Amino acid sequence: MKILARDADSIALVRKQWAAAAPELDTQPMEVIGRILRIDTLARERIRSVLLPFGVDLGGCDVLATLRRSGAPFRLSPTTLYRELLLTSGAMTNRLDVLERGGLVERLADPDDRRGTLIELTKKGQTLIDRVMKAHMENEATMIEPLSRSERRTLAELLSKLLRGLEDTP
Repeated sequence: MKILARDADSIALVRKQWAAAAPELDTQPMEVIGRILRIDTLARERIRSVLLPFGVDLGGCDVLATLRRSGAPFRLSPTTLYRELLLTSGAMTNRLDVLERGGLVERLADPDDRRGTLIELTKKGQTLIDRVMKAHMENEATMIEPLSRSERRTLAELLSKLLRGLEDTP
């Protein structure tokens, strides 16, 4: 959706509107945070469209991918999963219920803790997430095509610095 001149973006328009409506308001942080949030919204829509044919949503994909990248035997505790994915335990339970009904994960008794449960990626889940991740990475590569390799490296370094700063702040 093109809403501005060629060299402007939607955040530039918002800042221009705020400058007219409240000139004393410093909207400079929108240049970074506003754009990150706008990119997040647009990227999530593109990601959803890639995941849809696989029958998995973004939340389910996150769980499957976290289990897959954890390495064999692709098994983690629900607590590890919800902490890593920044979810509540209730939200994690809901995601796991959906994935278990689909045969993508299974709940196992934790051999080291009688009261504990482990979540394991099934063979079906592993096959699916391997296919999903290939399509997902191809989609992400398409999204960053407007940037040169050098710009990608620079942006990645800057975003990493910003993320580390936010992660280190309680």
